[in-house]
Order: sequence, then C-alpha cells, then structure tokens
Amino acid sequence: MKKLLLIIGVLALAMGLLWIGQGLNYIKWPTSSFMISQIQWAYYGGGLAIIGLLVIVYSRR
Repeated sequence: MKKLLLIIGVLALAMGLLWIGQGLNYIKWPTSSFMISQIQWAYYGGGLAIIGLLVIVYSRR
C-alpha cells in the first residue's frame, strides 16, 4: 500500500509541475495544448503538486 501511495504521489507531483510550467508558458509541450499561457492551470498545478507532496510524505510514514 505504501508503494502505491508513493507512486500516486510522485505522479501527481510530476503532473502538477507540468501544469505549472504550461500555465506559466515555460513548457510548450504539446504545442497544441489548451493549457499553455493559461494562468489558472498554474494554480491547478500548484494545488495538485501540493497534494502529491502530501501523499508522498504520508506514504513515507
């Protein structure tokens, strides 16, 4: 169970960081993404990254 939570946390963190990068126009992949230069996706990504970090910390206990 701990390994599954760790994997989910890492995936959530990675996806959140991708959304932040796309929302702030740092990551332009894929080029046809509707999330590029849309600041609300940076906020959603920040929330998801925080949740991912919390899941990682919980799985390490």
